[in-house]
Formats: sequence, C-alpha cells, structure tokens
Amino acid sequence: MLDAAQKVIEKYEELESELSTPEVVADQKLYTKLQKQYKGLEKSCQKAREYIQLSSDLAEWKAALGGSDPEFAEAAKEEIPPLEKRIAELENELQILMVPKEPWDFRNATLEIRAGTGGDESALFAGDLFRMYRGYCDRMGWKMTIQDASEGTVGGYKEIRVFIEGDSVYGTLKFESGVHRVQRVPDTETQGRVHTSAATVAILPEAEEVDVEIREADIHMDTYRSSGAGGQYINKTDSAVRLTHIPTGVVVSCQTERSQLQNRLHAMEMLRSKILDAVIAKKEQAEAASRKAMVGTGDRSAKIRTYNYPQNRVTDHRVNLTLYKLDSVMTGDIQEIVDALQMAHAQEVLGKFA
Repeated sequence: MLDAAQKVIEKYEELESELSTPEVVADQKLYTKLQKQYKGLEKSCQKAREYIQLSSDLAEWKAALGGSDPEFAEAAKEEIPPLEKRIAELENELQILMVPKEPWDFRNATLEIRAGTGGDESALFAGDLFRMYRGYCDRMGWKMTIQDASEGTVGGYKEIRVFIEGDSVYGTLKFESGVHRVQRVPDTETQGRVHTSAATVAILPEAEEVDVEIREADIHMDTYRSSGAGGQYINKTDSAVRLTHIPTGVVVSCQTERSQLQNRLHAMEMLRSKILDAVIAKKEQAEAASRKAMVGTGDRSAKIRTYNYPQNRVTDHRVNLTLYKLDSVMTGDIQEIVDALQMAHAQEVLGKFA
C-alpha cells in the first residue's frame, strides 16, 4: 500500500506541474480536462500523504516499544493502537480512491428521475428522491440546474432532469442508476395499508464531442410548442426541440430555453450523454461477465434500493446494506451508502470476489 500511495502523490504532483506549463494553459480544453483529473486526485493525495506519515510514525513507536527507554516504551503502548486503527481506516479509504478511474468519472453528470409503478404515489416518491439528491448536492458543494420537469397531478414529478456540476459528480453518483422502491402508506390511503411504488434513476456522464460522433444525417428533429412554466410567451412559438438519433433510436427533448437554437444545443448535449451512457453500460456488462459483479453491471432496470417508511429503513440490495435512518437519508445523508457501493466496486475490481 505504501508504494501505491506514493504513486498517487507522484501522479498528483505531475498533473500539478503540467497545469502550470504555458502549452497546457494555452489549450483551454486540455487545461479543463487535466484540471478535472487534478481535482479528482486531490482527496486521494491527501489520504496518501496521511497514510505515509502515519506509517512512518507507527514504525518509530514500534521501535520505541522494544527500546531501552522505559518511558518511551510506555508511551508507545498508548500511541500504537490509535495509529493502527487510523491506518486501517486509511487503507480502506485508499482502496476505494485508488481504483483506476474511467475518464468520465471526473465529469459533471445529468440526473434523470422518472415515476414508475404506483401512479400518483410514484410521482410523489420521484419528488422525494429529487429532494434527497438536491440535499446531497448541497452537502457536496455541487451546483444543480433543472433542465426539464413534468409535475405529477398531486405533486412530485412524472419526470425531472437536472444537470449537476462539481468535482467527480459522475464517479460519485454512477451507482445510483436503477429502480428505487418505496414502501409506505400514501396520503390517499384511507385504510392505513402500506403500498409499494417505484421510480427509476439514471445518472448520465457529461459527454464531449470527442466521446461520441453524431452525424447530422443521423438526426431527425421535431419542434413543438413548449408547455409548463413560462407563461403566454413560451407557448406562442415552436421553441421546444425533440431529437431522434436514428441508428440507436435514442430520443431526447428540451424546452427550457425560449430559443429553439438553445434548446437544440442542450438536446444535443443530452443525446451525446445518452449514447455515451449506453457505451458505458455495454462495457460494464462485458466486465461483469468475467467477475462476480455486484454493483456496476450496466443493468439500469434492476431494483437496487428499498425505502421503507414504517420501519424508517433503507436497504441497498446490491451490498446488503440496511440503515435505520431513512428520515436522515431523505434529506441527503447518503454518504454511507455511496461509500459502501464504492467499496464493493473497489473490491470487485481488485478481484476479491473473483
């Protein structure tokens, strides 16, 4: 682990040096790409430096334990246990942080939430999930921008799409994709019976033009009048845009801007993200075939988590993690779940489940 920690520090310092060169500074795209990698390694570097320092301290205290000075030996008995505990914690953290990152792990991401089975209750749950992720974004210092939303008849959302900007958003949230199930007594239930509803979550990486080549000849565009917020002005023009990528059948739409051109630009960004997501899912499925995959299988239709309100319980079925603090989770306190999923993924990649 010491050698691996040292390599993380060397890579971080190498990127730091590259970012200061005139050639990189002059190339804005390259600078942005390297800056994201640099920020993505910042936490790993901090942990690696702490690990190296504490490992050195531990070696010194162990030497003192067997030395001739009785006072130092007595002090070593007190210092060694907390050091060993912290070093073990750091090894687990570094195990996650040092798993090879995909290029898109450092990127921003789009979050899509759609109501599934359960009618109005499903739309209400979709709204709850949106607020949960908004709370998590606030905790992480990320910026969230709503791109499109269709409200439910009694509240919540039939569908909502938001863009999230920050450090390693996709790499942090990518395991949230899948079917989320809720068990609770709906407000409309008069008999007090617990109902089960579901909503789907998709996390899409921000795609760059170099990731996905889309020919204009392969795109069919429809325009229509925007609906929803915007008043009379927004409904007078065919500013909303729907794009269909003919080879893959992927369809995206955008109506958040008053300009048809701006809506088309946003729709193109979303189209690239969806096609890149399909590429990533195919890659994950191929990798899952060669190991016992628990997390990143590429199956976006799998039921991944249950939120049980009567028991104040949330269970992630992929890693058998159950927490009895659903009330806290729904405010955005999901870091424990995120960490458990990343640890499971790290163990998969390192072959511990082979």
